[in-house]
This record gives sequence, C-alpha cells and structure tokens, in this order.
Amino acid sequence: MGEWDSGYHRPVLLDETLDALAVRPDGTYLDGTAGGGGHSFAIASRLTSGRLIALDQDPDAIRQASARLSGLPATVVRENFRFMGRALDNLGIDTVDGILLDIGVSSHQLDEPERGFSYHHEAPLDMRMSQEGETAADLLMRLSEQELSDIFFRFGEEKFSRRIAASIVNRRESEPITTTLQLAELIKAAYPAAARRDGHPARRVFQALRIAVNGELDCLNDALDAAFDRLSIGGRLAVITFHSLEDRMVKQRFAEWCTGCTCPKEFPVCVCGNTPRGRLVLRKPAEAGERELAENPRSRSAKLRCIERLK
Repeated sequence: MGEWDSGYHRPVLLDETLDALAVRPDGTYLDGTAGGGGHSFAIASRLTSGRLIALDQDPDAIRQASARLSGLPATVVRENFRFMGRALDNLGIDTVDGILLDIGVSSHQLDEPERGFSYHHEAPLDMRMSQEGETAADLLMRLSEQELSDIFFRFGEEKFSRRIAASIVNRRESEPITTTLQLAELIKAAYPAAARRDGHPARRVFQALRIAVNGELDCLNDALDAAFDRLSIGGRLAVITFHSLEDRMVKQRFAEWCTGCTCPKEFPVCVCGNTPRGRLVLRKPAEAGERELAENPRSRSAKLRCIERLK
C-alpha cells in the first residue's frame, strides 16, 4: 500500500502537491475535490494514525473515491467543498493539518460523454457536477442574449461573446439547443474563419457555461475562506487551478492572508496591529514538467499554489 497504482490516471502535479502539503503520518487532511480519488489515495497512503476526509459533490466521484480509498484511513463524504466546515463539524473535527482543492472539471467528467462537458462528443448538454439543478441547456433557453454574452465574456474570456450569444438566441426561437454538438457547431458557425486557429472555437464557451452552471467561482470564493479558517496553526492549503480566473482569485486571497501592517508609509510606528495570517509555501506557482506534460496534456494549464497558516 502507498505506491501509485498505474491502473488509474495519475493526478495532476501529484509530487508537487504532496511536497507542498508536507503530509505527516499522524495528521488530519481534507481533499475537497476527491474526483476519482487520485490525490486522496496518495495522501491517505502516507497516513498511519492520521485521517483523510475526502469530499465531492458528484455522486459518480463518491462511488469512485469510495472504491479507491477502501482499506485506507479515509472517510468519503458527498458535499460541495464550499460547505467543508459543515462536513467537518458533522465528523467532530475542529481543525485539519492540510487541505487540497483541485479546482474544475475532473478527468472522469470529461471522459464520460453523457455528462455533457465535452464538445468532442454528442451528448445531452448537461454539465452539472452535482447532477442536480439547472443544466447548461436550461441556461441557454432561460437567459437573455445580454446575460449569455456576459457569461461567455466573463467566465470564458470569449471575445466573440456577443456574436455567439446572438446566434444562440436566434436558433432557440426555432428549436431548443439540447446537445453538445448542436452548440459546438453553432459556435463554430458564429466564429470568424480567421479566428478558428486558436484551438476549438467552442472551448471558451463550454468552459464559461460549465462555470455558470456549477457556480464555480462563487464556490471557490467561499471554499478558500472555509479552508483557511479550518487549518490548524502550521497547517497548509494547496490549490490547483486550471484557468486564469481561478488562479487570480487564489493568488489575491493568499496575498491578503500574507499581508501584515497596512498603516500608511509615513506613519513612524504601526497603529493597525495587523500581522500576516499566513506565509506562502511556494513563492511562484508550481507547474507541470516536461514528462508530465507529455503523459497528460490536460496538465498544461495547471497551477499549484500553497499557503501555511501562521495564526
């Protein structure tokens, strides 16, 4: 037990994450995004008297992680990571020694066409990580042209957001947009031919829709505060992000926690009394090396940041 099982996908930035968390055999850890259980397995395998709590909102992920972690000192709980405090309270745990948040869509969700996350396969336009609530197709039918354009621009940084939103609204007047390839072809048709060289035209819109359907940025915002609050002194929070919106939020929040005195420079002595609540474990985010990039192209955009709680 404890060696990586090559029968499973190797998690992104695995070695870097374990080093950043500095896992102790007797520590208590939380993986807020268990997914298929890859990072969770690696952490739990290093524990003796310690304990891992693995959370995920996706029932498919809960089944996978439960099977993956069987026989290890791990407890698997179905819960959105923004509510990790509630999950820990229910287990009678006050603080933990390390927390991992691996943000975004999992390999399993991408690899299962019927989940509707991929623009490469025909499937219902779903994208719900929890498999509950409004689907992406529901949003496309309900939201106004301006609202859709705002989502595509804000969450996908899509510069042709207005053209695409207009095409969607025009199409839905004659027929609902219910499948992934329907939407992907519609986006492609709305895209200027000269702009189609930068990856698949649907990539940014699908990302934006997924973020909107799952409220991902709001969840991350809440989860960062919840995680830092439940760290023990010396405990570490590691966050893996996959696009600039997430990474920017994590970078800014970490910077706030690491900020000390906020008095104006002209003050001769500090009167605010503020001292840093945390220190950066990694001065710069860790990124995938050449070997990992060759083995797993999805790691290309991954960034790992880590902070340690001081008080």
